[in-house]
Amino acid sequence: MLLPKKTKYRKVRKGKNNGVATRGQYIAFGDYGLQSQSNELITGRQIEASRQAMTRHIDRGGKIWIRIFPHTPVTRKPLDVKMGSGKGNPEFFVAKVKAGTVLFEMKGVTESVAREAMRLAANKLPARTKFISKEQI
Repeated sequence: MLLPKKTKYRKVRKGKNNGVATRGQYIAFGDYGLQSQSNELITGRQIEASRQAMTRHIDRGGKIWIRIFPHTPVTRKPLDVKMGSGKGNPEFFVAKVKAGTVLFEMKGVTESVAREAMRLAANKLPARTKFISKEQI
């Protein structure tokens, strides 16, 4: 599961996740990519599940790049705790993904295999996604 080795602050405020991506919105390494079409918070577990689904489908062929990383901690309060008495403890980490961000890239496989692998990965994610290739850009 992905999580940072060290963070500057233990707890982070929620903030907003509006607008479209200004960085990471193009294919940099591979030939095919999975691009987000909506603004979402994607957990480390969801990223790992997507990666496993893609890796199993392409079995020992091609290379996969993960272009997002879960830096932001999400806090939760325990069950049956009254309101107040401060913020909860960090439970997991998320990647704040904007519309247009390339989530995964793939190289060394045919387009049909890449498309199916990306479809399997997209089913594990909360965001709406789109399959893109380097020729389209």
